[in-house]
Amino acid sequence: MTEYPNPLIPGFNPDPSVVKVGDDYYIVTSTFEYLPGIPVYHSTDFVTWSQIGNVITRMEQAELENVVTAGGVWAPTIRYRDGLFYVIVTIAMGRGCMLYTATDPAGRWSDGIVLEGIEGIDPDLNWDDEGTAYVTFSGLITKGPDLGKHLGIQQVKVDLVKGVALEEPRSLWAGTGLKFPEAPHLYRRGEFWYLMIAEGGTERGHGESIARGTSPEGPFEGFAGNPFLSARSTNRPIQNTGHGDLVETPDGQTSIVLLGMRPRGGTQAFSALGRETFVSSIEWVDGWPVAQPVVLRPRAGSTSYALTFGAEGAVVESVSAGAASVPTPTPALDAAPVPVLDDGWLAIRRETTSVASLTARPGWLVIDSDGSTLDDPRPTFVGRRQLNQTAAFTTVVDAAGGTGGLAARYDEDHHYEIEVTGSEAGDAAGSAAGGAAGGETGNRIVARARLSGFEQTFEATLPAGPVTLHLDSVNTGGGFSPRAMSSDRVLLWASVGDAVVHLADLDGRYLTAETAASFTGRVVGLYATAGSVAFSSFDYVGSED
Repeated sequence: MTEYPNPLIPGFNPDPSVVKVGDDYYIVTSTFEYLPGIPVYHSTDFVTWSQIGNVITRMEQAELENVVTAGGVWAPTIRYRDGLFYVIVTIAMGRGCMLYTATDPAGRWSDGIVLEGIEGIDPDLNWDDEGTAYVTFSGLITKGPDLGKHLGIQQVKVDLVKGVALEEPRSLWAGTGLKFPEAPHLYRRGEFWYLMIAEGGTERGHGESIARGTSPEGPFEGFAGNPFLSARSTNRPIQNTGHGDLVETPDGQTSIVLLGMRPRGGTQAFSALGRETFVSSIEWVDGWPVAQPVVLRPRAGSTSYALTFGAEGAVVESVSAGAASVPTPTPALDAAPVPVLDDGWLAIRRETTSVASLTARPGWLVIDSDGSTLDDPRPTFVGRRQLNQTAAFTTVVDAAGGTGGLAARYDEDHHYEIEVTGSEAGDAAGSAAGGAAGGETGNRIVARARLSGFEQTFEATLPAGPVTLHLDSVNTGGGFSPRAMSSDRVLLWASVGDAVVHLADLDGRYLTAETAASFTGRVVGLYATAGSVAFSSFDYVGSED
């Protein structure tokens, strides 16, 4: 069997679903409150993956403006039939079960329709031999008086054109008795229909179970070897494995694409990157799947990119993609005569174009503050996924007219940042407060740690002019100590010419999936909290050290 790299798609990429169309493979993942939503990754060899677009690129497609943190875009399934790509997904605590379609998976995707009559999450889509469409889903109720009630795995026939269920939901299977039966996928293989689900919750008890029957409507007989895949109670480097989707890989074998996490620290307790996409091999024995353990196989070398901002958008000046593919600039789908950020940028509950301008100051990305901060649900922030366990982010910022900088974020309650208030902004703030001019000593540099209601700041000054800001995620160094229990250290520092200030060495465990518990992953990017702030570059170097 072919040994594919793991992680297959690194960084914040949970709940993967995969489809094979001819010799092409496409994977989609969850994005929760972030926009654009549902990245689409493409490969022809199942080794090299590139992001070719996003399903949700317009606010009206998902209506995420007021969705709660950890709600939003949950667990898409991608399928293909008769020349059309389908993505079915739950907008949790929002619009409900949505269906999007496209003839080209790179986009443009449809505005989407709500599938009425489906109350649950993690929808799957499949068709029987007569062309009847089935939506199979996890019956977790996410709103109303029955919030949190679970009805097991359910199914309805649907009219995909009208967007309605054609019958009342039927119960298919409750799994093996573990908590949260979810992420169902229905497959036809030989004489059987197979119903595969995740169980045990998306934490350390996560796993995959399967049942089969002769009809897509059941009844289904559970496999005696369930859960047939799990890392629970092991010390494997990849934990939380589950929420999988089956596919025939280029070697002709069956593989499962699934989520997992790479916890670090002395007790494997903290995962900085959140839930990532992995792959493992499947053998069929007596008509049942036997999964191989999900093995860590990081790509050799480092991942790096250097972005500058020009008339063509965010321009990739250099790329070394040893550990992961790097999204590259793409033209506006509507051929709008404006530069755009590439598909790898994310904003929070808003479109990236409403946050960042590439035309206000040629050669710079400009963010105009709307008065929000990173503590708010919709900050003026654009960022990218952290792709490696060890990473260094760098940006050059001109904050002469405002306050802004570089931040690592899990959610509005968990973020670290380093920011600049320039001379003009400081003078204005000082005058408004009736105090001394704030810019007499040049740039005011502030590093901040915000953790669930607690905040600590660190301050320094640097000479006037553009400032280079640094945010590094570094290994704790091992051993046995309180420091070694964490996932990483986050270093915040800044420089102007030869003048360098190191402001903070922070514990990374507070920006991990286990601590923040917001379902996402680390996203690092640019923001403004006052005035207008300009950035001339955004650089990344990452490795698995």
